[in-house]
Amino acid sequence: MAALIYVWVMGVYSRGGGCARGWRIALLGTMALLTSCGDPGDKGNVVTEQAVIVRFDHVSPDWAPFFEWEEKLESAIATAGVGEYDGNELAVDGSDGTLFMYGPDADKLFAVVKPHLESTTLLKKIEVTLRYGEADDVEVRETTVRLGT
Repeated sequence: MAALIYVWVMGVYSRGGGCARGWRIALLGTMALLTSCGDPGDKGNVVTEQAVIVRFDHVSPDWAPFFEWEEKLESAIATAGVGEYDGNELAVDGSDGTLFMYGPDADKLFAVVKPHLESTTLLKKIEVTLRYGEADDVEVRETTVRLGT
């Protein structure tokens, strides 16, 4: 942002019209750019990133069937346009894992993900956390849903 402002200021100044006039215009333009960016603390027009995080036990040390299932899950999320599948963390011994998905509405994202979680026999003791806000917000609302046995 600072580089953009510098380039813009220098462009206005170098167009001529005298030093005082050029800098006055540059200063006004810079102030307009800065104020149009908004207050970083103002979340009025910002879409909050929500999350669906799935923790599970895995039934096999072989992850190959899981990766095939994971591709279908990622495709379903993309096709529905409700967010993005960000990846996983998987135990090397095949015992458990975590899936990470993000989008503007955790409930809509979970509505797409839930049937895939319920229909697979690869995952057990599924615990889904729906996070309704940014990761760094310590007061954000979270809901936990348990699926499977």
